Amino acid sequence: MIKPLEDLVDALSRLPTIGKKSAWRLALHLLERPREELDHLSGCISSLKSSITLCKRCFNYSTAEVCETCLSPARDSSLLCVVEKPMDVFAFEKSGAYRGLYHVLGGVLSPLNGVTADKLRIAQLKDRLSRENIRELILGLGSSAEAETTCVYLARLFSHGPYRVTRLARGVPAGIELEYVDQITLDNALHERTDISYK
Repeated sequence: MIKPLEDLVDALSRLPTIGKKSAWRLALHLLERPREELDHLSGCISSLKSSITLCKRCFNYSTAEVCETCLSPARDSSLLCVVEKPMDVFAFEKSGAYRGLYHVLGGVLSPLNGVTADKLRIAQLKDRLSRENIRELILGLGSSAEAETTCVYLARLFSHGPYRVTRLARGVPAGIELEYVDQITLDNALHERTDISYK
């Protein structure tokens, strides 16, 4: 076997949803592309870590200290949607239905996997809620068992604040990640969100 090709297949197969067969197809496809195309791809990959950081306000991916969404005067700064990961922000933005701000938790509660409240950005969320003029806190965490647990935990934690605490409507299929929800379902879930209270 050709070692550089094998190394590339091995690297590609570590990516999400890419098995060995798909990795071989991709590797062979890349091998047949012009050198300039490969150099461009290589440059894009190697600049990822140096050019992209986390927004210090919402913790979404950004090329600056504070992301464009947080800085935009066109956004409704009184709405704050809590999501699990940056991919969920992309899902909401793609739908075009939400014009508020975000807070990326960095995961959901999963004690069996060692993910406890102190491992998530809950303290930062609490800080934002105390400093910013929020009228509605939207829990946009999907519907897996861990996401449900996290919603209940956050609702109990923040239910005494001077803002509404809501969650996405039940149109989101049970157990599915938000990034896989179609745009119409996500749009409906957002517009038909319901109050959540655990006082």
